[in-house]
Amino acid sequence: MKRTITLAVPLVAAALTVNSGHAQSARPGVEKLYILNCGEGVAGDISRWSPGLNEGKSMNFVDSCYLIKHAQGWFLWDTGVADAVAAMPDGLAPADPKAVLWRRPKTLAGELDRLGVKPADIKGMAVSHTHPDHVGNVEMFPTTMLYVQKAEYEWPGANNAPRFKAEHPVTKLEGDRDIFGDGSVTILSTPGHTPGHQSLLVKLPKSGAIVLSGDAVHFTSNWEIRAVPSMNSNKEQTQASMQKIADTLTKEKAQLWINHDKAQRDGLKMSPEFYE
Repeated sequence: MKRTITLAVPLVAAALTVNSGHAQSARPGVEKLYILNCGEGVAGDISRWSPGLNEGKSMNFVDSCYLIKHAQGWFLWDTGVADAVAAMPDGLAPADPKAVLWRRPKTLAGELDRLGVKPADIKGMAVSHTHPDHVGNVEMFPTTMLYVQKAEYEWPGANNAPRFKAEHPVTKLEGDRDIFGDGSVTILSTPGHTPGHQSLLVKLPKSGAIVLSGDAVHFTSNWEIRAVPSMNSNKEQTQASMQKIADTLTKEKAQLWINHDKAQRDGLKMSPEFYE
């Protein structure tokens, strides 16, 4: 039976049962942010992400998932390339040779297990959008509340197929959402790459504010010139979303972590290390 939830309540009320005494004593806000290796690949021709530039140029890509430990529970942002790709010795070749050939050197299941986290421990999750390198392992968490923009959820897939299983619990969003009700984890509606693309603002007590880009931008040089990939669903929305992110960075004095940018990610701490 289809389970659809659209109430405007924080995750603690929508998806958690918390002992009241513990809730009062728990430290509020985000406690840890882990970067998980959710795929590594090679893009055949990055001009598809920067039309008119970089013709025929290849680039190494990475794909990250982010695990957030909040006082109210675990929250997962993006699920990466499907774990099944780890068993493919030659990786997963794209239909378009200009796109990314993905490999999975580590599995999401293995990354979580290394941290002592079971899929059932994840109380809330969201995906930036529904391209395969971001939703490859959504059904590893069949009972976890999924936060997704209504426009993305209802966007027809291949042959008009639904993008998620009807029985997966979901909160359909129509704009930004403060997940925990304390301002520490906020989904930002950033459409354009896809109709319901979203990014994530995370506020850490020591490391400060960070915006996780999803695919609102793919690599640093594209961010600097505000390039719009040729495959995006809407150019004007993409440009408006990049401006929204820029405004958020200024307002929150935040860092921008660009999901597929290998050079940037190589300078960050990977799980089991974490940010506080």
